[in-house]
Amino acid sequence: MMIRRNISKITQNHWHNGFLGTGHRAMAVLDGVSYKDSDPFILFMDDSLNLPGGEPVGGAHPHAGFETLSLVLEGNEKDWKTGSFELMTAGKGIIHTEEITSKQKLRMLQVWLVLPPEKRYAQPFLQRMLLEDVPKIKTDTYEIRVYSGSSNGLISPLKNHTPFTLVDFRLDNRAVVSQEIPSHYNGLVYVLKGSVKAGDKIINAEQAGWLDKATADGETEIQFEALENDTHFVLYAGQPHNVPVVHHGPFVADTMEDIAQMYRDFRQGKFPHLNDLPSEQKITSFSESRKSIIN
Repeated sequence: MMIRRNISKITQNHWHNGFLGTGHRAMAVLDGVSYKDSDPFILFMDDSLNLPGGEPVGGAHPHAGFETLSLVLEGNEKDWKTGSFELMTAGKGIIHTEEITSKQKLRMLQVWLVLPPEKRYAQPFLQRMLLEDVPKIKTDTYEIRVYSGSSNGLISPLKNHTPFTLVDFRLDNRAVVSQEIPSHYNGLVYVLKGSVKAGDKIINAEQAGWLDKATADGETEIQFEALENDTHFVLYAGQPHNVPVVHHGPFVADTMEDIAQMYRDFRQGKFPHLNDLPSEQKITSFSESRKSIIN
């Protein structure tokens, strides 16, 4: 018998000025949530950019010890295409550049996914998935996009160090869908637009609903019902590592001594640039594994 999952708590999120200055708003979805509850996710930012252009903003910076998950909600159709997704394994260290000089309008969800201790120093790796390569189900009343993990018979081709599920749901009013989740996964439902009944709780736009803890092993399921037209939400759920970590600046490690070593390695030029990764450390096309169901 499938175990029903519900929402244990709802957090209200608020926009604040982003670090890129004029035209950058950000929402820190994990603010006020302990890592024990969000594990394996340690940072979750909803970034809205409407930049005037001119002076360069952003720039080159390092990461190590985790993976970045970037889901493009509204893109510029050049560097970041609407509906595309990028998973960057920073692992033992990577440098990437996010410099913006021209007028830009973007909205993106950026999440940091902690690597398991035994893979903390994995080789840097990049995976990019365009919307046309994302497994999806489309009916008259809903659309489901499976970026990682599985949903309703579809399986994402994304390769994961930490097992996690990322599914994008777009529902018309009163449409009902469900999602299976391994019982030991932590996770959240983040509503971008509209309102959804998730399990027995109602979650509105700019709120996050946190999955309760399952009391038995096996597969669990949560049901979603849209309460408005054009309801849009995402589910992030992942296998927790259940080990303490240290987060400092652009790095995640097991101890502060490890953080200090990451800074030394970066300053000594030991981190490669993302643009210089060899082809065997990149996947930029998943077209061969494309699968969609349209009813």
